[in-house]
Amino acid sequence: MRTSDDPFEIDLTPELILRAYRAGIFPMSESADDPDIFWVSPQMRGILPLDGLKVSRSLAKTLRTHPYSIHVDRDFPATMKGCATAGTERDSTWINATIIDLYRQLFAMGYCHTVEVYDGDELIGGLYGLAIGGAFFGESMFHRRTDASKIALAHLVERLNAGGFALLDTQFLTPHLASLGGIEVPRAEYEAMLSDALALDADFYALGER
Repeated sequence: MRTSDDPFEIDLTPELILRAYRAGIFPMSESADDPDIFWVSPQMRGILPLDGLKVSRSLAKTLRTHPYSIHVDRDFPATMKGCATAGTERDSTWINATIIDLYRQLFAMGYCHTVEVYDGDELIGGLYGLAIGGAFFGESMFHRRTDASKIALAHLVERLNAGGFALLDTQFLTPHLASLGGIEVPRAEYEAMLSDALALDADFYALGER
């Protein structure tokens, strides 16, 4: 962020974040306690093809029979808190206070969205990301019950397909995402996919607001 004694630093604003995503770049921090932000554009980009979600037999049963409710954009602060807390999916987190504030603003502007999984009134898992045109940029997910984040991801894929999205960007490919159908593509291929997706007028609420 810009400081009074460093004129070469750039003010971080929601508009700058949107421009960066449109250019295939995203922000990260080293840790929750590190106030600095750096920009990332991987040589190999993680994506989850919207027709390629791998659902194991056990996950398919969970998706059919789980007792949980799924909502979108219901409790952004709680979802961000879940994603920004070290837990069973991670030993640390890259989501610092600056990122939380920027994405809170993007949520208020209608670009940032959450998928939330509840057991009664208890938030047990979810994810958040940005929707721009026909591209969805997945940022982070968490779970407090077995498969809760997978339930959120499956719902996200269903929602993006219903809304006419063309790209689900996962940024990096983890073993967990690979097991669910995630793949890596070279930067140039990703940028072509991104350009096509950004030209679309997709609707995150095609399945309704719930």
